[in-house]
Amino acid sequence: MAKKANPTIETLLDAALDHVAFDGWSQATLSAAATDLGISDAQAKLLAPRGAVDLALAYHRRGDRAMLDRLKKTDLANLRFREKVATALRFRVEEMGDREAVRRASALFSLPIHAAEGARLIWETADHIWTALGDTSKDMNWYTKRATLSAVWASTVLYWLGDNSQGHADTMAFIDRRIEDVMRFEKVKGQLRENPLTKPFMALQENLFKKIRMPDNDRFKDLPGRWQGPR
Repeated sequence: MAKKANPTIETLLDAALDHVAFDGWSQATLSAAATDLGISDAQAKLLAPRGAVDLALAYHRRGDRAMLDRLKKTDLANLRFREKVATALRFRVEEMGDREAVRRASALFSLPIHAAEGARLIWETADHIWTALGDTSKDMNWYTKRATLSAVWASTVLYWLGDNSQGHADTMAFIDRRIEDVMRFEKVKGQLRENPLTKPFMALQENLFKKIRMPDNDRFKDLPGRWQGPR
């Protein structure tokens, strides 16, 4: 008997999570989820055209949405910016859900055929955080901020997968250390800008980079060949 009369990718994902620990993000999981919902494999394919890969993508993006929802409801006004970033990362960790599902997804997106999708998901999470925290940069800083936070987030996921501490306390401390490392790097950059010996080189670099602009998604959104996938 079907659990849902009109299944969506979200209901398909819910059903799939009962099987991911055993079969991973695979066709077997997709088929089992379809059976649980009382729909055919063909109907499941309409919801997830690339199979369980689309379900793994939807699983990650569900966590991002939950994090953003918590950020909207949280008063961050009295926090320093590094604390705001750390809070966002903590929220995202707390929305990770089932560890085995994340472990299986990490294995899936480490495969060469899916590595680009995995990198895109990490970048999306970093972009969501910066955007939610009011980032207004449009030049090279737009890229460097997201690249740096992507590295922090990727390492946090790996740490969390092996963290058995109560309430993932060790992961939360790990986030604080990584954010501190980033702040220390930014401090060094600031010192280089002020140092008479390195100031000309930093100025030259900034002049070169200021011509680089953030992506204009609106400009290219109607071009053919752009796979958006289910959100």
